[in-house]
Amino acid sequence: MFDRTGALFVTLGERSEMEGRMQSQQLNSLLGKVVRILPDGKIPADNPFVGRQDARAEIWSFGHRNVQGATLHPETGALWTIEHGPRGGDELNIALKGRDYGWPSITYGIEYAGGAIGAAMTSKPGMQQPVYYWDPVIAPGGIAFYTGTLFPAWKKSLFVGGMGGKHIARLTIDGERVTGEERLLEDMKERIRDVVQGPEGALYFITDSEDNGQVMKLVPKK
Repeated sequence: MFDRTGALFVTLGERSEMEGRMQSQQLNSLLGKVVRILPDGKIPADNPFVGRQDARAEIWSFGHRNVQGATLHPETGALWTIEHGPRGGDELNIALKGRDYGWPSITYGIEYAGGAIGAAMTSKPGMQQPVYYWDPVIAPGGIAFYTGTLFPAWKKSLFVGGMGGKHIARLTIDGERVTGEERLLEDMKERIRDVVQGPEGALYFITDSEDNGQVMKLVPKK
């Protein structure tokens, strides 16, 4: 995902293993991070940790678990990301420069096998709260803001592909808050991996299946 300056955001998970999990908080590792680089591989001079000997200069934000989708807000240009939680706690975040998103120190989820993660904290000073979270999870995929005119009532909504939930979630956004959620296509039998807006304002989405994955198009009823 390229930002408005031409720099490239890259999201990096923590591999869902204890050793990788702990590296999400370590600034000398790229696991569990959003990084920002230039197209030629160099590091932007305005990255938050440039010049620090104890940190990787590529890092934009940290404390992430497993970011699955990212998009720029059409008005502010801010990077919005969506990430898988463990058992509970899928998160929608605004990935701000130099901020800590808490994993695994804080989470709204628990271990897959049950039991608390760490000290079972959902907030901690200096760590960002998600804009929105799901519990139970929907295993979100790609995300996209809607800016088209084909669906006027959906203008400025944020669409989220649901892999676990097998639907598309439409989030109503007011500034930096989610004020509503509508679930579309809940009768789908396949996981929805990604969703994008087409140039004509239709929504396109990709289903994830071993033998029948498809690209599908959503338009208003006539």
